[in-house]
Amino acid sequence: MRLRYVLMNAYASGGTVRTTLGMAGALAERGHDVEVASVLQSRPEPPFPVSGALRLRSLTGTRPVPLTSAWRHPVSAGLWATARALRGTSRVVVPEDLRHGAFSLVSDAALVSYLRSQHDAVVVGTRAGLNLAVARYAAGDAVAVAQEHMNLTRAGDALRAHYRERYPRLDAVVTLTETDAVAYRELLGPDARVLTVPNAVPAGLPSPSRSDDGRVVVAAGRITPQKGFDILVKAWRTVAAAEPGWQLQIHGSGTHEAQLRALVTELGLQDSVRLMGFTPDLPSVLAAADLYVLSSRFEGFPMVLLEAMACGLPVVAFDCPTGPGEVIDHGRNGLLVKPKSIAGLARALQRAIGDPALRRSMGAAAAVTAQSYTREAVADRWEQLFGDLLRGRGLPT
Repeated sequence: MRLRYVLMNAYASGGTVRTTLGMAGALAERGHDVEVASVLQSRPEPPFPVSGALRLRSLTGTRPVPLTSAWRHPVSAGLWATARALRGTSRVVVPEDLRHGAFSLVSDAALVSYLRSQHDAVVVGTRAGLNLAVARYAAGDAVAVAQEHMNLTRAGDALRAHYRERYPRLDAVVTLTETDAVAYRELLGPDARVLTVPNAVPAGLPSPSRSDDGRVVVAAGRITPQKGFDILVKAWRTVAAAEPGWQLQIHGSGTHEAQLRALVTELGLQDSVRLMGFTPDLPSVLAAADLYVLSSRFEGFPMVLLEAMACGLPVVAFDCPTGPGEVIDHGRNGLLVKPKSIAGLARALQRAIGDPALRRSMGAAAAVTAQSYTREAVADRWEQLFGDLLRGRGLPT
């Protein structure tokens, strides 16, 4: 099969990039012809591992690093500089895409040319603006697929109107959760093909290495309002008072890091809350921790939560839209909490912290749950779906 994934920027950090590169690599290693097209490129190399069987293709040039090295690759550097200068001018990526400002007339020309040239292939978009572009510009003899990495609750009326107009042209819309699939079916009507394929747990996660006397709760993600770390820190004030000696570690960086640090200081939690910054080897941290907490206001499909479960880590999570409620069986492999409830999150954390036997049983059950999301299991589902779509269009597989 010829498979083409389109990312905004394969050279940036983020869950969409990591999961797309991982699954594209898994399918390439099965012998398929797989390419990831990066509309933008912000650095020379991706921040995540890339399979040697996978091709990466940059559509609008590379940011010279350092900038003084532009003379070595003048065409690439010139494309990048022009695209950067014209940011926000895109007419292909809809303004309702939250990252519209990163796209330009230069990226428009490159993206449309690429989409129209991919014949007899499956072309997969990976965000709202790119999915709509795939629906509009993919070659007539290509299978066009929209992969939703967030959820429909985050789409406003104008974006939903774009979906109703263009998504029926797609061969499939693929969501991360069944909850989101139901919402898309209601929006698009019975003729739209909407399916669910979750993200996969990365291969090679370390075995648990936690000690019997450990007292570390871990949270991880970009420090932005979405992740709700402000709610978590406020809940932790109650936990810290009741459970001295326990530590909350927040791994990640982001635009609201200074505000979060100020909140920790304001609440007098400097001794029990640590902001760890970006952590390259987060799986090792998860394997050694004692509890994972997810405080997000919303999610698409929380991969770090699933990685924690795969490492045998008990979890406490807000039952936010979407994802946690589809993988956590309350009381068996984790604890679900009413979204945005500071008091509820504090109570759930105290319950887990105060009951080592419950933590052990939930951690063991969490590891079993995660087996349904292995790289191979999810790759099987994608391979079956792509094959069905190609055969349905009479295209080679």
